[in-house]
Amino acid sequence: MIIETREGGVVTVRMNDPERRNAFSMPMRIALLNTFRALEADQTVRAIVFTGGEKQFCVGGDVTAMGHMPMGAALDRMRIVHDLVRLLAQSSKPLVAAVEGWAVGGGLSLALLCDTVVASETARFKAGFGEIGMAPDTGILHSLPARVGTGRARQILLYNEVFSAKEALDWGVADKVVATGGAQQEAARLAGILAAKAPLPIALTRSVFAAGLDDVLLREREIQAMLFSSTDHDEGKSAFFEKRPPVFKGS
Repeated sequence: MIIETREGGVVTVRMNDPERRNAFSMPMRIALLNTFRALEADQTVRAIVFTGGEKQFCVGGDVTAMGHMPMGAALDRMRIVHDLVRLLAQSSKPLVAAVEGWAVGGGLSLALLCDTVVASETARFKAGFGEIGMAPDTGILHSLPARVGTGRARQILLYNEVFSAKEALDWGVADKVVATGGAQQEAARLAGILAAKAPLPIALTRSVFAAGLDDVLLREREIQAMLFSSTDHDEGKSAFFEKRPPVFKGS
């Protein structure tokens, strides 16, 4: 599920679940958590490239595993997500995301936890959370406004519209756009630059940028745990599988 390669002090972490288009499933979350914990403890690692491969970055949460659940189960589900979010956001290692194809929902959130986002010209982005009756999560209510400002973040998260790599660059979601198939190579080049820099200033700078994250995650945890038991979430999930527009009732 995770393919890890190393060149000098740069490690590339690639999500590899092509059948589910790298969905942010529970097995994927646990695999990522274990991988990044090990990398954080490895002092020979100086920078990380985070990618989903040539066709998809990550299409977001595994809808098949969603649906009505007890509050305790929902809270536990969010705890695992937040352990990963904190690890990525507060890591001492700089991260460069390489996005080919779709980055949707939690996939978009994962990319935004990186310091630099490199997108191919055919990459596509979407928030998508509201379509299944859920609020934005995986730290995006912290990371997205920090990148694009509150006004633009509102438009991206509330309207849930697909946006292109060029729009992502213009808005500040992406930092660089390259030819299709070239995102990982460019991300590796940038990670090499970061790996050669003094690691302590990078780690301390990242810790400052992560300020305020815990407050957002606390609210996110409460909100999502509540929404998992909502009828609108059940409707959103049903509509997703039936390939029809959802009819939400606000309950």
